[in-house]
Amino acid sequence: MSIKKIFTQEGKQAIQDAIAKAELNTSGEIRVHIDTKCKGDALDTAVEIFEKLKMHKTALRNGVLFYLAFENKKFAIVGDKGINDVVPKGFWDSIRDEMQTHFKLEQYTDGICKGIEMAGEKLKAHFPHLNNDTNELSNEVTFGN
Repeated sequence: MSIKKIFTQEGKQAIQDAIAKAELNTSGEIRVHIDTKCKGDALDTAVEIFEKLKMHKTALRNGVLFYLAFENKKFAIVGDKGINDVVPKGFWDSIRDEMQTHFKLEQYTDGICKGIEMAGEKLKAHFPHLNNDTNELSNEVTFGN
């Protein structure tokens, strides 16, 4: 099944809406990038995309990237230095596990949206939404290869 059939315009909009809603809880900045295939390690690829999307340029270094390589069934969650400096080890594990549950059922959009929702809730403790918060990064879902 092609990536365009899985991630329809409605699905992309649902993901962008989930990002906007999650960012009401936190000053953290969330992005989603989807590739058809990942040639190497998903985490390494996600880190490269994180930098390419300039996610490390946020004021509080609190960006989060959800990366999915659809055909390889690989994904990774990458948090920036500001997040990784303050959260406990294993911070992303429950989010990863929940997303995997959805992905195994081929509920890709739902899995990504649930992961985003959980990230917004968990990040609220360390990076609450600020009154003067500005959306530093686009909520647009990006696609690669």
